[in-house]
Amino acid sequence: MTTRRTPTGAAVLQPDVTQAITEAVLDELAEVGYGRLSMEAVAKRAGVGKSALYRRWRSKHEMISAVVSEFSVSRAPEPDTGTLRGDLRESVQAVYDWLAHPRFARILPDLIAQGVRDPEPADDLRTRIGGPRRDAARPLFERAVERGELPADVDVELGLDLLAAPIYWRLVVRREPPGPEFLDRVVEHVLRALDARPVD
Repeated sequence: MTTRRTPTGAAVLQPDVTQAITEAVLDELAEVGYGRLSMEAVAKRAGVGKSALYRRWRSKHEMISAVVSEFSVSRAPEPDTGTLRGDLRESVQAVYDWLAHPRFARILPDLIAQGVRDPEPADDLRTRIGGPRRDAARPLFERAVERGELPADVDVELGLDLLAAPIYWRLVVRREPPGPEFLDRVVEHVLRALDARPVD
C-alpha cells in the first residue's frame, strides 16, 4: 500500500490556525472596524505570521468577506417543522440570534457604513451572505405551497424580506432588543401578509 504524500512546497492549511485567524478577524472587526483593520493586527492577535493569512486570502477584503460570510451563512436556518408557522418561528429566531450576536452586532453597522463609502466590497458581501441565506430559507415557502398553507402565486421574495426586515430594523436601526413576543408577532404578520391558511 502506497501512502500519498503532500507535494513538496504545497501549502497545508491547518484547521486550528484557520480558526484562530477567523476569530482574530472577527475580534478586530468588532474592536476597530473595517477601515482600521490591518493584516498585521490580525496576524498578531491570531499568533501567526502574516504569510499564514496570505496563504488563505489574497487581500484584506477577501479575508473579511470570507470570514463574515462563513460566520453568517453557517447560521442560516433550514427548518422543517412540518408547518409554515413552525418554520417561520425558527427562522425569525435564527435571524435574531445572528443579528444580536454580541460580536456581530458590533460588526454589522460598521460594514453597512463601509458599504456606503465603498460599494464594490459591499456588493460582494451581499452576494456572499444575502444570496445563500435567502436560498436556505426559500424551501420553507415552497413546502408551504405544497401543503396548501400558501397560495401557489405567493410572493416568495416578499416573504424572504419579511423574515428579516422587522428584526433588522428593530435591532440595527432602532437599537431596541425585541423580546420573544415581538418575534411571535412578526410570525403572525408574515402569515397574514402572505395570506397563509391553516391545513387540517
